[in-house]
Amino acid sequence: MQCSSSINIVVFTIVLSAFLPRRPAAAKKQSSRAYHRMLSVAAAGNRGRLVAATACFLVALLQQLQVRSATATATPPRAFFVFGDSLVDSGNNNYLATTARADSPPYGLDYPTHRATGRFSNGRNVPDIISEYLGAEPALPYLSPHLDGRKLLVGANFASAGVGILNDTGIQFANIIRIQKQLRYFQQYQSRVSRLIGGDATARLVRGALVLITLGGNDFINNYYLVPFSARSREMSLPDYVRYIVSEYAKILRQLYSLGARRVLVTGSGPLGCAPAELALRGSRAGECNAELQRAAALYNPQLVDMIKGVNAELGADVFVAVNAYRMHMDFISDPATYGFVTSKVACCGQGPYNGLGLCTAASNVCPDRNVYAFWDNFHPTEKANRIIVSQFMDGPQEYMHPLNLSTILAVDARAAATFN
Repeated sequence: MQCSSSINIVVFTIVLSAFLPRRPAAAKKQSSRAYHRMLSVAAAGNRGRLVAATACFLVALLQQLQVRSATATATPPRAFFVFGDSLVDSGNNNYLATTARADSPPYGLDYPTHRATGRFSNGRNVPDIISEYLGAEPALPYLSPHLDGRKLLVGANFASAGVGILNDTGIQFANIIRIQKQLRYFQQYQSRVSRLIGGDATARLVRGALVLITLGGNDFINNYYLVPFSARSREMSLPDYVRYIVSEYAKILRQLYSLGARRVLVTGSGPLGCAPAELALRGSRAGECNAELQRAAALYNPQLVDMIKGVNAELGADVFVAVNAYRMHMDFISDPATYGFVTSKVACCGQGPYNGLGLCTAASNVCPDRNVYAFWDNFHPTEKANRIIVSQFMDGPQEYMHPLNLSTILAVDARAAATFN
C-alpha cells in the first residue's frame, strides 16, 4: 500500500469535518434527499480509498510520534575537554616539530587500529577510557585536521606531551603546546563552535562539559630535577618551589573557570620516584622508589588539594575535583600481583635497567604480554593500568576523588539537567 500526501489530505479533511458546525435544521429538510444521495455515491465510490487513506494517516501519525519521542528522550553525551601533558595527550604533538612524540611503533600496539596514534601507551589512555564511560567517542586532538563540523561537539583534547604548570618546563622539547596556549586554543575552539551552533548553545555545551587537566609531574621531572643544580633548584628550595607552582596552578584553574568550565577533574602528581626511568637513572638497586622525588610528590599533592578546596570555596561550588593520582598508582605499584601484574618496576618497552633508559622505539625490548606490566614505557602506564586508574575515577572513595567521584558527578549532573529541562 502506497501512501500519498493527497490521500492524507483527504483524511485530514474528513477528520476536520467532524468538528465543523452542523447544518441548520431547515437546511437539513430542504436538502435531505440530495444529501443522502451524495453520501451514498461517495460511500460506494470512495470507501476503499477512504480506508486506505485512514490507514496511511495513522501510520504517518505513529511515525511522527516515534520521532518526537526519540528526540525528547535521547541525550547526547556531554562534551569532554582535556588539558595537560603526555599522560593525557592523544596526538597533538604528532603535528609539531618536537622530540616528545609517540607516533611510531611500537606505540599503539594494542590500540584498535594497531597503529601509533600519538598516545603514550600501548593502547588507550585515561581520556579514552573516560570517554567510554561517558558513552562518547574519544575527543580528537585539537590540531587534528579531522576535528571539524559536528565532531567539534564531542569536545577536544588540547594536551601536549612535555608541558607543565610553568612556561619554562619542558624547554628541551622545544615546540610543544604550553598550558597558556592550550587555553588560547580553548577560546579559539569556542569561537569555531559558535559559528556552528551559535553563541548561547556553545556556552551551554561548555558549561555542561566534563574537563580533565593533568599537570605538575613535568615541573619536577623536566624542570626542577632535570639536571643537577637546575636553574629552578638554585633559585628556590623544594618547599618554596612547590608553593610557587601550586599558586601558579590556581591561576590556571581560575582561567578555566572564566572560560566556562564548571566540572573539572584535577589530577595530582603520581609517585614520581617509582617510574622505571627514575629507577634506572637514579640507580635503584632493588626497585625501591627514589626518596627525593617521592618527597616532592608528598609535598605537592596535599597543597594541591588544599588549593582546590580554597578555589571551590571562592566560587561557592564544587567546580574542581581533586584526583589522587598518587594513591591510584601506588595501589598497583606497591602490590602488583593483586592487580594481575608480574611487575610494576620494569617497563614493557625500553632498554637498560628496568627498561627505563631512552625512548621506546622499534629497536627496544617489547614484552609479549602488556597485560602483566604496569608500565608501558619508562614513564607511562599500560592500557590495563590506565583502566585501573579510571575505575578509581569512577567509583573511588573521597581519599581518591574529593569531594565526589565521577560516577556521583555524572548522576548529580544528570538529575540537575533533568530538573532544569
